[in-house]
Amino acid sequence: MDFHHVPVLLQECLGGLAIDPAGTYVDCTLGGGGHSFEIAQRLGPQGRLICFDQDENALKAGGQRLAPFGERVTLVRTNFANILEVIDHLGMGPVNGVLMDIGVSSHQLDEGDRGFSFHQDAPLDMRMDQENPVSAETVLNEWSEAEIARILWEYGEEKWSKRIAQFIVNRRPLKTTGDLVDAIKAAIPAGARREGGHPARRTFQAVRIAVNDELGVLERGLEGAIQSLAPGGRLAVITFHSLEDRIVKQTFHRWVNPCTCPPGFPVCVCGKPQLADHVTRKPVTATEGELENNPRSRSAKLRVVEKR
Repeated sequence: MDFHHVPVLLQECLGGLAIDPAGTYVDCTLGGGGHSFEIAQRLGPQGRLICFDQDENALKAGGQRLAPFGERVTLVRTNFANILEVIDHLGMGPVNGVLMDIGVSSHQLDEGDRGFSFHQDAPLDMRMDQENPVSAETVLNEWSEAEIARILWEYGEEKWSKRIAQFIVNRRPLKTTGDLVDAIKAAIPAGARREGGHPARRTFQAVRIAVNDELGVLERGLEGAIQSLAPGGRLAVITFHSLEDRIVKQTFHRWVNPCTCPPGFPVCVCGKPQLADHVTRKPVTATEGELENNPRSRSAKLRVVEKR
């Protein structure tokens, strides 16, 4: 089980979190443990790190990598949407910093039998949590044509969504990622397939997001994270596509500028308190050096806020 992980925007994350050696931090997406290891290295004897992941393989590999830090590190198998409840249950809040590295991990993409990659033929799985009752096979073989078309358009921004959904339904039952790729290639006219990389990329992204409720989890996780932070604590979020980044951007803006009064009002009367301040006003992206060493960082965006 090779869970090698090159952490994206590592130095930028560490700087954004402004780590206190005696503080308590949460890595919401342990993955290969790259970010967690570097955070743990910067903690003193009083510091604590809590690591979440819903993937059992990630927890096993991450646990081995973080073993040298002993009791400073607590591993929890859970979805980060549950951050507030877990922190309360552990009695370790409020915390000084939260990191979210959103989306599918490099390991999950590379692990062929999980069904995340359109480059390898595998069962239609795509579940980040193997206990999730909904898999890609469920979505593609049981959901209606209209619902499949909707997720392909909303989550994948796929302009051929209706036609791809029609071909998927007509070819049921689909059993493997190869079956799905074949349906997509048959649905998209040959001339259009040359546009925007692999023709299956957007569909695979959309189905994965639907299977794992990724956007709903992100929204719930952000709200739980801000409530878990101590005043002065920081939340750093890395996203990899526009749908995620839009949610983070809009949520941060609402926390920083909560007033809902009409623009012409001389003073605020809604009384909504400001929850946070921007640490990064614009998203931080990878340097040319990082792009050369880790091409997967190309679409990564980091945003950071500090709780009031």
